[in-house]
Amino acid sequence: MRNPFRRTRNSTGRAERDPGEEPGPGPQPDAGPEPVLAPGPGPGPEPGVRSGAGRRGAGAGRSLLAVGLGALPALAFPVPGLWWWAYVCLVPWMLLVRTAPGARRAALDGWCGGIGFLLAVHHWLLPSVHVFLLVMAVLMGLLWLPWGMLVRALLGGTPTPGRAVAALGAVPAGWLLIELVRSWEGLGGPWGLLGASQWEVPVALRLASLGGVWLVSLLVVTVNTAAVLLCVAPGPRAVGVAGLTACALVVGTAAWGVAAPRVSGSVRVAMVQPGVHGGPDGAERRLDRAVELTRGLAGQRLDLVVWGESGVGRDPAGDPALAARLTALARTVDAPLLVNVDARRADRPGIYKSALLFAPDGPTGDRYDKMRLVPFGEYVPARGLLGWATSVGKAAEEDRRRGTAPVVMRLPDGGRPLAVGPLVCFESAFPDMSRRLVGDGADLIVVQSATSTFQRSWAPAQHASLAALRAAETGRPVVHTTLTGISAAYGPDGRRAGPAVGTDASTAVVRELPLSEVTTGYARWGDWPLYGAFVVVGAVCAAAGAGALRRPAPERRGRRARTGRG
Repeated sequence: MRNPFRRTRNSTGRAERDPGEEPGPGPQPDAGPEPVLAPGPGPGPEPGVRSGAGRRGAGAGRSLLAVGLGALPALAFPVPGLWWWAYVCLVPWMLLVRTAPGARRAALDGWCGGIGFLLAVHHWLLPSVHVFLLVMAVLMGLLWLPWGMLVRALLGGTPTPGRAVAALGAVPAGWLLIELVRSWEGLGGPWGLLGASQWEVPVALRLASLGGVWLVSLLVVTVNTAAVLLCVAPGPRAVGVAGLTACALVVGTAAWGVAAPRVSGSVRVAMVQPGVHGGPDGAERRLDRAVELTRGLAGQRLDLVVWGESGVGRDPAGDPALAARLTALARTVDAPLLVNVDARRADRPGIYKSALLFAPDGPTGDRYDKMRLVPFGEYVPARGLLGWATSVGKAAEEDRRRGTAPVVMRLPDGGRPLAVGPLVCFESAFPDMSRRLVGDGADLIVVQSATSTFQRSWAPAQHASLAALRAAETGRPVVHTTLTGISAAYGPDGRRAGPAVGTDASTAVVRELPLSEVTTGYARWGDWPLYGAFVVVGAVCAAAGAGALRRPAPERRGRRARTGRG
């Protein structure tokens, strides 16, 4: 009788079942590994299996794609000014990151996208800092490395409802913490915060009055995250729709529930923009032009005349003739004159950038020295190590000195008191500085700036737009006066008062701005969205550590394919 369990050997020596033999309950002990791909004809890698060079090429292509997708948000800022683009600009980048085959690749996608973002929003610095722009982008791009891992962990595959909800909170919060870290002045300051792209959207300015530019950034990234959920699979789409609905409710509440600042008076401010004056005697010709334009303002019932940054190249405290000239000018227009000096101080060593106030009867003694300086532009970080930057770019030959405290200046107008809080150039990018001035009693914030180095770039328009956010955040009018444009003024609600003065103009303009004594939510509570972001990211990390947000394991089909079981 034939043994039904006896096996024979085929020509290759492999054991073979008798015909009709039923498979056992598991893999047979002598079964060879199941082939994944059929061998290709001839030498070389099997079809469908990439060689090491192919994988490296694909990886490099993916990295370049991430760089390009990370650069897309730059289109939402001035000059392109496509503010609506901000609400979908992160979607392509996030869709790429979520498809990463592993956490390491997702981190690399985040890093490369961060490099692209920084290069795009700071590209106008290239003529000044040269290779340092790329170095800066590569180093600071590391901030997006954990964000890439977070995006993949919460949005990769088919997100469960729990992961989708967590993504709506944690992905925007993670982006906000990146903006916080790179806002440190030593890392270049808060230039290109995503919420700043909404500077001319009235409802976004209302949100800024509640939680600063941080709250606007949070809303923008939340909308992008919800849009990604709409793209991935039917299940998470319901969460995406709920997220968009919640954002719409927040916007509607801000539009209808946050009142415009109550007007308590007005102030007439003149902005003097002398224009471009190059050459060895450019500084003196610029001063003469500013004097000429200021004299033309006589008889216009002004409360204040403002000059741009570095409009005076000598310290009037050590130059009595210059001090007398500025005093006579203030007397001519019958209004205080706020100038900006970029020179060695007469009473202490070092070069300072300072705002000085001159009344019709002489200097008031009020002086504000710039506290936050531009890396490489006004000082070289670690000059002993990086001092060679002065030989390849337009880095500062000598470091400027820092001021020690903000100053609020009281205008001597003989009527109701008016307090002015000066900021110098780059400082208008920092929300906390204008908030501090308002806390110290400022009725009007004045920004003195000079962007002539970047005259034909996106920088002047982007810089001027920041004043709108500072006005909305604090509920105080903001005047942004430059040497060469763009100069602009904004009311306490963040809306621009009159047209901006372009970079091709040499003129003086007067703006009548409403005053307000309102205390905005941001002025009262400060950076509360940032604190909330820390809480959300911490909670999601804790939940992930506890396994609550673990991604389901992929279904294993290999055994079923071999055994024929469904």
